[in-house]
Amino acid sequence: MVNPPLRITVEHLESFAIGAWIMGTGGGGEPYFSLLEARHHWAQGRSVELVDPMSLGDDDLIACVGQMGAPIAMQEKMCDGPVIAATIPMMEKHIGRKFKAVMLWEVGGNNGFQAFLAGAILGLPVVDCDAMGRAFPQADMTTFAISDFSAAPWTMVDIRNNSVIFTEAVDWTWMERMTRKVCTVFGSAAATCKAPRTGREVKTGTCLHTATKAMRIGRVVQAARKAHADPIAAVLESEGGKLLFRGKVRDVMRRATEGWLRGTVQIDGLDDNKGETFRLDFQNEWSVGWQNGEVRVTVPDLICIMDTVSGEAVGTETIRYGQRVTVVALPAPAILMSPKGLTHVGPRAFGYDIDFKSIFPETAR
Repeated sequence: MVNPPLRITVEHLESFAIGAWIMGTGGGGEPYFSLLEARHHWAQGRSVELVDPMSLGDDDLIACVGQMGAPIAMQEKMCDGPVIAATIPMMEKHIGRKFKAVMLWEVGGNNGFQAFLAGAILGLPVVDCDAMGRAFPQADMTTFAISDFSAAPWTMVDIRNNSVIFTEAVDWTWMERMTRKVCTVFGSAAATCKAPRTGREVKTGTCLHTATKAMRIGRVVQAARKAHADPIAAVLESEGGKLLFRGKVRDVMRRATEGWLRGTVQIDGLDDNKGETFRLDFQNEWSVGWQNGEVRVTVPDLICIMDTVSGEAVGTETIRYGQRVTVVALPAPAILMSPKGLTHVGPRAFGYDIDFKSIFPETAR
C-alpha cells in the first residue's frame, strides 16, 4: 500500500529532529541549528510534502543531498539550507534535466534535515527514504554502493560558494577519496548533491520510510517525557532495541583529521553496570563497543548513546566528561547485513579485524 503525501509541519520536524539524532548513531551532526533554520522557513510560509518512494515512477529523477565533513566543523561553519539547495540546480544544469523530488543521503542527525531544507527552498517534495538507514562516515558506505549504482556525477559547494563537479569516478571508493580531499580543503564541511537516482533505483536500492521512522521515534520520546516515563525504555520497546550499558563518561579523546571526527570514549558503569567499563571508538559515528575489554557491539548494528535522564541522543562531537549516559543498540536494515553490505559497512570496512555478529536475532531485522 502506498502512503499518501504528508504535508510536513513544524511539529513533524521537531519529532524528526529527536528521532534523526538517535538514528544518527553519534554522527550526522547535531540537528538543532537546522531545526531553527527550518522553523524560519516554515514561518515564512514554506513547507514540503513527504512522498512515499513507492509512488515514484520508474523514470522519475531524484536528487540526493547531504552534508559532508566532520560534525564538529559543520557546527562551526553552519553549512545551511541555501548552500545545500545550490547543489541541486548545479546538478540539473550539468545533466540537462530537472529533478522530480529530493531524498535524504542519510537520515541521521543534521544531515537528515538537508533534503527538507533544500525542498522547502526549491519547491521540491521530499522522498521518504535514505541511503543508509542511519549515518555512516563515507560515501562508499551506502545502499547505493552496495547496489552498484553509479557514483557520478557529484556536485559540491562550500559556504564561500566555491564549487566542484566530479563528472566521473571508477567506483564509490574513488568518489569517496576524491570528494574527501576537496572537503578537507573546504574546511571539512561541504554541501553535496550525489549522483542522480531514478525512481526505480530509489524503490529497489534505498532504506525505505526512514524519515517517518525518525518522526515515530521522536514522538515516542516526546510522549515519554510528557508522561514522566523513561524515554529510553520507550524507544527500545518501540524499535525492538537493546540496552547495553549505563554509566558516566570518564574520558573523551577526539580529533578532527582528514575530513572526519575520530576518537574514543571511556565510560565507567553505574547502577547494574557498577564496577564495569565500556569503550566506544568512533569515526564520525560510533563504530565498535567493548564491554570490560570484550567486543560487545559493532557496526552495522545501530550503536546509540543517549542521555540517561532526557533520552536525548549524544553525538561524537558533543559527548563530554561527566555525562551520565546509556548505550543502546537498534536493529540495522537488512541490506546492510547482507554479505555484500558487510564488505561496505561491517567492522572490517572500518579497519577492525573483527567479524560482525549482530546482537539481534534474524527476526528483528
